[in-house]
Amino acid sequence: MKGVSSAPGDFIHFKSQVPLHKIPIGTKQWRYYDFGPKAVPPLICLPGIAGTADAYYKQIMSLSMKGYRVISVDIPRVWNHHEWIQAFEKFLDAINIHHVHLYGTSLGGFLAQLFAQYRPRRVRSLILSNSFLETRNFAAAMPWAPIVGWTPSFLLKRYVLTGIRDGPHEPFIADSVDFVVSQVETLSREDLASRLTLNVDNAAVGPLLLSDSFITIMDTNDYCAIPQECKDQLSERYPGSRRAFLKSGGDFPFLSRPDEVNLHLQLHLRRVGVEARPDLVPSIANNDNEGSTSGKNDKNEDSEGPPKEDGGDTARTSPDQQQQSPDRPSPTDQQPQSPDSTDSHDLDNQLLGNVQLLFLKPVVSSTVRTRQKKNLTLTVAFQPVTWKLLLNYFLPLFANVLYITWHCRLKCRQLV
Repeated sequence: MKGVSSAPGDFIHFKSQVPLHKIPIGTKQWRYYDFGPKAVPPLICLPGIAGTADAYYKQIMSLSMKGYRVISVDIPRVWNHHEWIQAFEKFLDAINIHHVHLYGTSLGGFLAQLFAQYRPRRVRSLILSNSFLETRNFAAAMPWAPIVGWTPSFLLKRYVLTGIRDGPHEPFIADSVDFVVSQVETLSREDLASRLTLNVDNAAVGPLLLSDSFITIMDTNDYCAIPQECKDQLSERYPGSRRAFLKSGGDFPFLSRPDEVNLHLQLHLRRVGVEARPDLVPSIANNDNEGSTSGKNDKNEDSEGPPKEDGGDTARTSPDQQQQSPDRPSPTDQQPQSPDSTDSHDLDNQLLGNVQLLFLKPVVSSTVRTRQKKNLTLTVAFQPVTWKLLLNYFLPLFANVLYITWHCRLKCRQLV
């Protein structure tokens, strides 16, 4: 991100708590976050074209405090799907992980399915959000795909940013758009070109050995850059999968609706047999409240700390002090309950908290955020007419000039 002052407060808190890892594996540079108890099978998050490993910081902070291990990665600089499968497998070997649960959004969901198809023994479950099965539609919408590797950086950024819906947004969605736009600015030309190549390279997901019951499809119902036709094909391919619908959230629900997304992720992990280990969570992670999105969420996260063992802090606390602090949960409250009753109740409470925050935050901020996005877009790229003129007029003109110059030089040599 260009400036720390423009970063959200919870993201600054996240950066201070979670270290960023960078490891070279072969010719690929991997950038990732790994946080949570190492004894728990990890949930690996794969972003889309405009996303980075930082995009899932809300999932890392929330799920890790509940006892889950979350790994968020950047898509490395690979240029075809076969290279992606090999590179991702080497990455898992390097960090000593064999079985994984994959959560992918947009292009990340497509790459997760390809890896599950060709490496079925390593993938235990899939969570697909606003994803697709084949790249044919995207290749048809991008006729200049053959020259994407030579396209300047500002044109690539312009193309990616135009795929994000413009206009007035809810405050949470506007904040998510601002964060993703700032992340696009950190990507190099080669990174953007490789991701766009993966998005338009001719490929389709074949049959998976993974049962549909181990797949969750989580989509937003308001709008998305992925065509509805592609999302319908995904649902038809996995008829036995679990469905999670978000009423709103835009293209980046993991940022705009983190409470709902985190609850669905937690339900999925419980259903596929991943047991959380809150007893292994460091207590320091529960003392800071800056990473939450609402006061109610802070209270819930503090109450879900690791259970106290015999002879621990409870031995030093008198019964009177325990009665005077009603927010302290009893040992029976910390026992896991049935997902259907507990999580549905928590979801209703957190949805109510989101509605309250929506009215508390000034709506004018969405207009300001949209204007900032427009200004940032104009500073890094020309209007769409510009690159059309570049491709349709200036390139043929340049070729004609070269031909005339070469022809004249040839005539002069013949005369001499």
